[in-house]
Parts: sequence; structure tokens; C-alpha cells
Amino acid sequence: MDRREILDELKKVLTPYTENKELLAGITEQTNLIHDLKINSANLVDIIIDAESKYDIEIDLDSAEKMTDIKNCIDVILEKMNHKA
Repeated sequence: MDRREILDELKKVLTPYTENKELLAGITEQTNLIHDLKINSANLVDIIIDAESKYDIEIDLDSAEKMTDIKNCIDVILEKMNHKA
């Protein structure tokens, strides 16, 4: 799975937590979940749980703390998927 595929899948994971769905159409790796998508910090935990389920990975606390923008989310997901393989 490459970065583009993960980005496309992340849009689906983020959809229930993003009030303004139009913002999702333009996300890039530089998009910040809290500032750009207006996702509250409590929902970040739900997003991490959803990502763990979606990709069948475990995200530790240190990695979870990095997941504030799309680039870091993709990096963590790829790292965990590669580590599992």
C-alpha cells in the first residue's frame, strides 16, 4: 500500500469526525487534523482506534502523539504496517 492509497483511505476514516466535508476534498500531507479539519482532540483518539482497526495495526502512545497531520498519520501507519510484515 502506498502513501496515496493510505491518504484516500484516511479520508474515509476522517469523514465522520469532520463537520465540513468540503475540507476533506482538498487534504494533502500538510493538512493538520485539528487546525485545518477542525477535528477536536477527543476525536483524535477515535481516529487512531479506527486506523488501528482499518489497517490491523497497533499504535502506541508515542506514535499516536505524532498523528496531528496527514503526513505523520501516513508515516505511522506505514511504519506499523511494515513492522508487522
